[in-house]
Amino acid sequence: AAAAAAAITSTSSRFLSTESGGKKHRNIGISAHIDSGKTTLTERILYYTGRINSIHDVRGKDGVGAKMDSMDLEREKGITIQSAATFCQWKDAHINIIDTPGHVDFTIEVERALRVLDGGILVLCGVSGVQSQSLTVDRQMKRYNVPRVAFVNKLDRQGSNPWKVIDDLRNQLKLNAAAVQIPIGLESEHEGIVDILEQKAIRFKGDRGEVLEEVMEIPDELKELVEEKREELISRLADVDDDIAELFLMEEEPTVQDLKDAIRRQTLTCSFVPVFMGSAFKNKGVQPLLDGVLDYLPEPHEKANFALDRSKGEQEVQVTASSDDPLLALAFKLEETPFGQLTYMRIYQGMLKKGNHITNVNDGKKIKLARIVRMHSDDMEEITEAGAGEVVAMFGIDCKSMDTFSDGDMNFAMSSMFVPEPVMSLAVKPANTKMQNNFSKAITKFTKEDPTLRVKVDSETKETVLSGMGELHLEVYIERMKREYEVECVTGQPKVNYKETINTKQPFDWLHKKQTGGSGQYAKVMGFIEPLSEAERLELGKSNEFDNRCTGTNIPPEYYTSCEKGMNDAMVEGSLVGSEVEGVRVVLQDGASHAVDSSDMAFRICMANAIRDTMKSANPSILEPVMAVEVEIPTDFQGSVVAGLNRRMGMIQSSDMNDDGSGFKIFAEG
Repeated sequence: AAAAAAAITSTSSRFLSTESGGKKHRNIGISAHIDSGKTTLTERILYYTGRINSIHDVRGKDGVGAKMDSMDLEREKGITIQSAATFCQWKDAHINIIDTPGHVDFTIEVERALRVLDGGILVLCGVSGVQSQSLTVDRQMKRYNVPRVAFVNKLDRQGSNPWKVIDDLRNQLKLNAAAVQIPIGLESEHEGIVDILEQKAIRFKGDRGEVLEEVMEIPDELKELVEEKREELISRLADVDDDIAELFLMEEEPTVQDLKDAIRRQTLTCSFVPVFMGSAFKNKGVQPLLDGVLDYLPEPHEKANFALDRSKGEQEVQVTASSDDPLLALAFKLEETPFGQLTYMRIYQGMLKKGNHITNVNDGKKIKLARIVRMHSDDMEEITEAGAGEVVAMFGIDCKSMDTFSDGDMNFAMSSMFVPEPVMSLAVKPANTKMQNNFSKAITKFTKEDPTLRVKVDSETKETVLSGMGELHLEVYIERMKREYEVECVTGQPKVNYKETINTKQPFDWLHKKQTGGSGQYAKVMGFIEPLSEAERLELGKSNEFDNRCTGTNIPPEYYTSCEKGMNDAMVEGSLVGSEVEGVRVVLQDGASHAVDSSDMAFRICMANAIRDTMKSANPSILEPVMAVEVEIPTDFQGSVVAGLNRRMGMIQSSDMNDDGSGFKIFAEG
């Protein structure tokens, strides 16, 4: 009995971190499908690291709501709309955390968070596994080479199966994933985890799971499974790590440190994903996950970040991640507050100090740093300086999202991020003319904050048209106008953002000649337009192509750029419904100019008119946006759901039965 008692260690993780020296740094994002438990997990992390004194749930009965959901709308709807930043200390590390939305309509919030972070936690529901938005988040993480750990959440729920989730990670996301933990019990019997590497059982006691009871003995019923999963972990590491492969081939047993080092090496190169287990809502598995963040996710200097040297033709240069080097920082998110514009900034190298001057590389403006803060959701903590690897926010900086800042010594720009095109539009206007001024202010603020929200005035109807990522996205901004600016809006029917294209090759021969007294306008262009295939567009990385095949000097070379600008002008509105035109190659073969009357403007107008006229006879057609849809349904409703999708012009791609036979997963396009 004495030996058994000696094997039990109980520690309280509550406030364990507050005496940190902050020697290490981690910048992480928490991303997942809707309702996988991202915000709940962040709430538990903040509690166990001593940043908050009490836990409030996303849809809690106390009506307070989670700390990271600071907007009233977020607390009412129980969803995250804006990414929220905070920081905490765990052991000897300073961790910056960004909690991101799960809904596809707010995907830009995930995009810009992952652009500036060094690592991520991919949260997965223990019941549903990989879902539609998990696929999107995975693509975003791969786009920015973000190393990640996975956390299988909600293991207390009925039907939870972590091994199915790991299979999903391997088969659907094509990740080399393996468990580093095994749950002790599932559903209502879930009480802790077994650490496969350390070979110990951890149970979570206390009112809020803050007391960790560690037993250096694995429950008998799990010993066989632990051995099996440990061998699987070693085998998967051996596939990608030379040191483990060598031990594996020599049939030598790797030590705990060998395994930890290998997991870290391969996680940093995105070749491996360690999988953690738990239930954030039931306060289980969060502290070992934090240990995993420290063990396996990178320090800022361990993730390669690149800038473009504008003085050398945008040559790619690796950023040093040292606070001693000249400043390089990226403004990745803007937010309007009662105190003015708040600019979130990631410092890649150098230092930001209160009172110093920094330069906006994009427009050359010098700015004095009046106020630097660390964000804790919607609370702020004043600081006087911040170094490389930090995520901070500042007031008094007039800039655009994704502007680069330096201390004036370098002409470097950080590469930008991917911004998806809007898929839905809505005509919107204030309910009465008295609200027009506030309406304009709201639109200006929102479009500056959110690159996926676009606004234009329809040239024919004179309506203000808002375009965004979906119905919920636009709904949220209409509601925010009402709450933040007291503007009641009248909205029209949502309009789908169509595109136009051409389907046949068509020649053009166009003369633009205008004489109004004095020097006139003269330009002539000859060539043809033809459709671009999808493969060609992907290879080019753009929607349309201008191909100059002129020989001789009938068109002076200085006018070629104007001809390309004219092509771009013509592509703004098509001839069928006035939508943007894409998938067109314009080939310029010949033309003519006049020594006096030809000009940049003349060739620009000539080319635009030539293409507009020629597209009408090139068999133009309308392109509809195609959305990938994933529907999970009980078996009894498969027939009616398939019929409903077909009625809505959906194209069924596949229909798979769930592993447990409880339902179907239908993939469709529509």
